[in-house]
Amino acid sequence: MRPSPSNPYRPRLIDAELAEHLQAFGGVLIEGAKWCGKTWTGRHHATSETLIDDPDVRTRANLTPKAVLAGSRPRLVDEWQEVPKLWDVARRLIDDAPTRGQFIFTGSATPPLDATSHSGTGRFARLRMRPMSLFESGHATGQVSLAHLLAGGRIDEPVSSELTYPEAIRLICRGGWPVSLNDPDALALRVPRQLVSAIAESDISRLDGVARDPLKVRSLLYSLARNTATLTSIPTIHDDIVGQVGPDENLSLSSVRNYLKALTRIFVVEDLPSWRYQIRAKSQMLASPKRHLVDPSLAVAALDVRPAALEKDPKTTGFLFESLCVRDLRIYAQANDGNVFHYHDNKGLEADAIVTAPDGTWGAIEVKLDWNRADEAARSLLRLKAKLADKIADPAFLMILTATGGVAHTRDDGVHHVQLDCLGP
Repeated sequence: MRPSPSNPYRPRLIDAELAEHLQAFGGVLIEGAKWCGKTWTGRHHATSETLIDDPDVRTRANLTPKAVLAGSRPRLVDEWQEVPKLWDVARRLIDDAPTRGQFIFTGSATPPLDATSHSGTGRFARLRMRPMSLFESGHATGQVSLAHLLAGGRIDEPVSSELTYPEAIRLICRGGWPVSLNDPDALALRVPRQLVSAIAESDISRLDGVARDPLKVRSLLYSLARNTATLTSIPTIHDDIVGQVGPDENLSLSSVRNYLKALTRIFVVEDLPSWRYQIRAKSQMLASPKRHLVDPSLAVAALDVRPAALEKDPKTTGFLFESLCVRDLRIYAQANDGNVFHYHDNKGLEADAIVTAPDGTWGAIEVKLDWNRADEAARSLLRLKAKLADKIADPAFLMILTATGGVAHTRDDGVHHVQLDCLGP
């Protein structure tokens, strides 16, 4: 679907980053899950396009790749991984005429390393795109800025929140898919379900031509959904799959890892890595990643539940809400050249998210579905600050991120209490 007067392009935070990269590099590669909006954003910045997922165009691209790349610049090359040789041809064109902003490639899968002869370093910049954050979709005001908090700012005036428990569940289930942004819930909820079906039935196998059992893929997605925002191990995931598909002597731990790797390469799985605040602190850390799908709506679809069921299950909803927060924090952090991790040490002290900036500035975040647990969360964050006080600089901020609570503010202990619909870049 193209943007149109009835469904216009909605600006994304990645727009500014893309525009800057087009001024600095010959080409930009936008990578991300299907339906997250890569094509729309590419079209917004391009002056011509070629869509490689069209069978006729794909045939021409294999026969005459240079001709397919001809056109006014920047030229959008959508789903380039369908014809990997386009990468090397575009790189040579950039070398031959070293002007900037020539190509915008988009891809919903990472092709095998041997599919191209060159990484594109120095010619192409890479950008990760995710489904829309609440700020981008218009469900968050952004009055509390992550950039402001990273600069050590406070919330000087209380900020009102409209988020409620049922509304948080609704946003989790709908997801951040641009195609359904203006649709009623009954239609929007179909999008992640269709995505899960497509992932299991075709997308994961089209990645590299390796046939993968759709039932096992669905079982893997179910296990990842069931264990969202936890440190679940590969053996546990393996046992989950076996419990659903039955004993299978061909399903080894190595097979599960390969399936997970394939889901990562199509940008469906995006685990949250552990924060290593010091190189020599490795022995103090539990290095396992937290399990996350790129959008919590995929977890809801994989679990095959509906909003009414989640309202009766706050424990499951709490993990899904944490995943929603992580999705948005990743998008806001990227807009500030930052990254997001989690912290969990061998003493059981943890933080659901650690946001870091390039200069070493950091902030710690605890996610709580219910604002009544704010005091507990604040105590944990202050313990983390005290534990690291003699190892690294103090955090720029400590934050409790909730779905309810009414008003975003800075507490007397200095910890910010923020509702997700108040947060922005």
